[in-house]
Amino acid sequence: MRTSDAQASEVPFCHMKKLYSKVINYFQQSGLSTKPELDYTDAFSLIVAVVLSAQCTDKRVNLVTPSLMQAYPTPKAMSMASTEDILAHIHSVSYPNAKAEHLVGMARKLVTDFGSQVPDTIEKLTSLPGVGRKTANVVLAVWFHKPAMPVDTHVFRVANRIGLTEDSKSPLETEKTLLKNIPQDLCADAHHWFLLHGRYTCLARKPLCDKCGLTDYCKFYGKEKAK
Repeated sequence: MRTSDAQASEVPFCHMKKLYSKVINYFQQSGLSTKPELDYTDAFSLIVAVVLSAQCTDKRVNLVTPSLMQAYPTPKAMSMASTEDILAHIHSVSYPNAKAEHLVGMARKLVTDFGSQVPDTIEKLTSLPGVGRKTANVVLAVWFHKPAMPVDTHVFRVANRIGLTEDSKSPLETEKTLLKNIPQDLCADAHHWFLLHGRYTCLARKPLCDKCGLTDYCKFYGKEKAK
């Protein structure tokens, strides 16, 4: 048995704090980006891009947002558009009809309830049409630099596989566990680390374990090698 195999089999006996420390240290040394792959220039363009990114690639979203934001650069401008107007710009993204309705509704609520300013609390953000907890947390972490942990499918998968969240059953459970164990000043960075690791290395169907530097600590890897 290789050293990494033996270490992986010991994961259940490691103190959780030690595991988090090892994983965080690995990512800090890995050189992974801590910047979103979505293009944005302000809080409004960021929340628009994140709404559009649901079940859609960032690359696709980045192709449609330039013309959309040029036509409707502010909440007021977008609030005056029809869903058909918005749809003309975003028809190539997933679920364009629903997203067009969400964007118009979100812009109108920003104007009427928040003075055209993107709010900085999860309660207010999630009151906006089309904005769920994950989207709200992205805005809080990326734009407002708050200790938030957006949990998408990649973050959920990576945290569970490594063993950081002890077989969490829901994104909210994962979010709470990660926030409790990761230093507040690193939460936003950790979100990007987990997301990019899940997107490019810890793939859903066939994780690239041979290219991963976390096999010494990974619960999933240890179980796979034990089979």
